[in-house]
Amino acid sequence: MTSIFTSDFKSRPFWWEAYEPQPLPEMDLPRETEVVIVGAGYAGLSAALELRRNGVDCVVVDAAEPGFGGSTRNGGMVSGGVNVGKRYIAKALPAEEAELFLNDAAEAFGHIEDLIAREKIECGWRRAGYFVGAWSRAHFAPMQKKVDLLNRHSKAEAYLVPEEKQREEIGSDFYRGGMVVGRAGHLHPALYFKGLLNLVQREKTKILTRTQVLSLAQSKGFIDVVTSRGTIKARDVIVATNGYTGDATPEFKRRVVPIGSYIIATEELSEDLAKALSPRNRSIADTQRVLSYYRLSPDGRRMIFGGRAKFSPAGPKEAASILYKMMTDRFPALRGTRITHAWTGNVAFTIDELPHVGKFENVHYALGCNGSGVAMMSYLGHQIARKVIGSANRVCAFDRPEFPTHPLYHGSPWFLPYIGGYFRIKDWLDRRKDRP
Repeated sequence: MTSIFTSDFKSRPFWWEAYEPQPLPEMDLPRETEVVIVGAGYAGLSAALELRRNGVDCVVVDAAEPGFGGSTRNGGMVSGGVNVGKRYIAKALPAEEAELFLNDAAEAFGHIEDLIAREKIECGWRRAGYFVGAWSRAHFAPMQKKVDLLNRHSKAEAYLVPEEKQREEIGSDFYRGGMVVGRAGHLHPALYFKGLLNLVQREKTKILTRTQVLSLAQSKGFIDVVTSRGTIKARDVIVATNGYTGDATPEFKRRVVPIGSYIIATEELSEDLAKALSPRNRSIADTQRVLSYYRLSPDGRRMIFGGRAKFSPAGPKEAASILYKMMTDRFPALRGTRITHAWTGNVAFTIDELPHVGKFENVHYALGCNGSGVAMMSYLGHQIARKVIGSANRVCAFDRPEFPTHPLYHGSPWFLPYIGGYFRIKDWLDRRKDRP
């Protein structure tokens, strides 16, 4: 049997070929600062940028290299809030409840698009739109309501695509039609992160790499941030650890569920094949509960294909085999194409399946991208910084007093394999109903 892997296959992100997270020059640990930001990903750096540009002294602390987590591992798809209010376990939010979230999700898209343009961040940004394939005809039926809701509240430029016109959007007959969201795009996530990091460094922000936060302790109006290199006294702390939230903040660890997401990159495709697979170079996802998402690489020569290959820990090679089947089920023309890269990273889901920003027991936070983190975490980092400064002119929709947890959850997602099995059964049943 021919291997699906190239001879030079790498178990690491394809994005790291252009920019790999690096440790920064070591800095002395400051004894005191106004704000400590825990986590040097999109949210943490966005918060630092806003704080520094408003003259607030801050220190960013990360246990690894800046961007080592989800910020340089994700698929680089920027959906403009299409998934906000969609629930995988609970019912989807009704329109009247979803409105405020969709408004702010639309603002999150505008925030990142403006940032990239204003700061001239070279990251392969393309406003190419987003196609959502209907896994079954029962999934297609309610899409018109979704299109109307998105257009009304999130400037989505959305429209329905019937099954007979699907080939205009995707070179596959796998779905039962779908919808397009015009106000969406994709980028190179690692180069976007690099651009954000450059901006933060230009503001002379202190960033401490390979410095693990061990605990936070209230101390006479300040917070003692105890790290592996010593203690920093801060007036405020922002936790922006998302899918890598750990024991230092147990109250947040109990509120975010880390879920592994897996991605593969193919070897270079011919120009004709790439064009046939994605005629409009959209970002693509579907309505399956066992989600898949994919797009062409920024140069249009590779398929980048991701999804929930496993709901339990798996190595990149094991997951790659599952993703390869998912990919070739959708695109039979890719059978025989080999994989050059496979990798994984954590996505942070929340119990109520909504992003959250706010303050809990005197500690600020921006957590829970729920799989849509490029724009959302950049935006929430910016928003929490404005809250710390006191410059926000309104309350962000994702800033809510409730940040739910569950009495049976303490940070270890033991239940994910059971949920994965349930999702697969539900997907199978939905698809089976389409059979004559």
